[in-house]
Amino acid sequence: MFYKKHCMKQHFTQDHLIRFIYKETSAAESLAISEAIGSDPVLQEEYEDLLEMHGQLPQVRFNPSGKTIRKILNYSAHKTLETQH
Repeated sequence: MFYKKHCMKQHFTQDHLIRFIYKETSAAESLAISEAIGSDPVLQEEYEDLLEMHGQLPQVRFNPSGKTIRKILNYSAHKTLETQH
């Protein structure tokens, strides 16, 4: 119920914008935030600043070892067997 066509104007925080940048908002939230960014120059400037900062963050990628992946899979298989009994 985040986005309502006929309600008072939404106020979006920096947290909303960050969640929007990381694609952690629902479709309704994304639509409402996108429309607000397009109609509010102050919000648009804040969004662009956050987007620029996001682009400057190092792109960290985690590559677990094969041993770690096997341990996780074994643990998962063990837990699955426990819940079936």
